[in-house]
Amino acid sequence: MSEPIYMVTGASGQLGRLVLTHLRRRVPEKQILGLVRREEDAEALRVQGFGARLADYTDRDGLNDALYGVDRLLLVSGSAIGQRVGQHRNVIEAAKGAGVGFIAYTSLLDAQDSPMMLAEEHKATEDMIDDSGLDYVLLRNGWYSENILASLQADLKLGKHFGAAGEGRFSTAPRNDYAEAAAIVLAAGGPAGKIYELAGDTAFTLGEFAAMLSRISGKTVDYVNADEIAFKAALVHAGLPEAFAAVLANSDANAAEGTLYSASKDLSGLLGRPTEPMEETIRKALEE
Repeated sequence: MSEPIYMVTGASGQLGRLVLTHLRRRVPEKQILGLVRREEDAEALRVQGFGARLADYTDRDGLNDALYGVDRLLLVSGSAIGQRVGQHRNVIEAAKGAGVGFIAYTSLLDAQDSPMMLAEEHKATEDMIDDSGLDYVLLRNGWYSENILASLQADLKLGKHFGAAGEGRFSTAPRNDYAEAAAIVLAAGGPAGKIYELAGDTAFTLGEFAAMLSRISGKTVDYVNADEIAFKAALVHAGLPEAFAAVLANSDANAAEGTLYSASKDLSGLLGRPTEPMEETIRKALEE
């Protein structure tokens, strides 16, 4: 029997790059392919010792060629919010046509029941994968710690962290933890049909986050809560595209109702260690 070929889509992205790093510790580099959109990204992967193929999620013919010979595929969800259902359909159908034996998908925590705007496309993608007949695992990722730390420099400068989550708790983990879990599942090729609800071991409110940041940085940062509409307006004023600002504000507002909290230990169970607490992620971010 030939050795399986593994592919990670979005391999030049923040999550995909980390998955490749963890995957190479578990399987030989010669069996790993990264799917990217640009030749310069493909060359960067080759320099690192990985194989690389070119295709865009919108390019069905290119995907058919790119997925040829792949046995286990990690579909990293696309970044084009509002266009992802069609894009993901292209990948799933190409995978089925190419004879891919197993697909793992980076979904969203509690995707089938989540009221978040972000959940709609994930739910649709999960349904398409379930209908495809492919063996699959769903990796329902919770909130990345980096999502909250995206405003770190502004928080420190203003002495304020803005949000709309009230006393809602976030069970976050850094991308690296989610990426390692994805690599573990991809290397194992299953178990087929498994759904992992992936979240950090420890949870906190944004008020508690601000207190952590204050303590670790030595600069006072207060949490300023707003309603969803006001928070969206503030994000747009800060330069974010309106559609993206709407998604972030909606996510915070839903977090106020507990949507981004989970007691699941699936993530630390896969990793075989505790997830990285926010305090440590803050320290690392301040050192960079």
